[in-house]
Amino acid sequence: MTFRTLKKWLSSAVTTILCIILIFMAFVVISSKVSGSEPSILGYQFKSVLSGSMEPTFQTGSVIAVKPVKETSQLQKGDVITYKVDKATTVTHRIYEVKGTDNQPKYITKGDNNENQDLKPVLPENVKAVYTGFSVPFLGYFIHYAQSKEGSALLIVLPGILLIIYSVIMIWKAFKEIDEPKKKEGASTTSV
Repeated sequence: MTFRTLKKWLSSAVTTILCIILIFMAFVVISSKVSGSEPSILGYQFKSVLSGSMEPTFQTGSVIAVKPVKETSQLQKGDVITYKVDKATTVTHRIYEVKGTDNQPKYITKGDNNENQDLKPVLPENVKAVYTGFSVPFLGYFIHYAQSKEGSALLIVLPGILLIIYSVIMIWKAFKEIDEPKKKEGASTTSV
């Protein structure tokens, strides 16, 4: 592989990566703005962990993948669920105990890092999702920032600016490569 071939391959790879980043950032920002919550991909929702109540299962600032729950009767002790506390707040804790009947269960929850159980039992209609076992440390800070006005503007604009700068550099290099043969040709045709 020649240096020129390697250079062209790297140029194409960088352009592709910048385009993918731009599309991904636009998707994350737009999907979270439209849904009014965390982004969702292939049926999985991604939630930012904002407290340490579930450490060491997942760390503060992590992103966890949860799957929406359609049938709460399958939930059992030990499952990690995401549930609504009020209109604006969701919590992800482990089911410590299931009380009530099969028709009307109540889930007693507790954060793994908490000493006591949560005060109020969780009703089935408040359970929104179950944890899938997938988490990425520190990515939650990024997604939480992406949902702010400043973050969403920066995350869409910055990759676009980088792509434009990169395109300008590549165009400038292409013009430079075209001019070099012309200069050499002009120098060799002059007579002495």
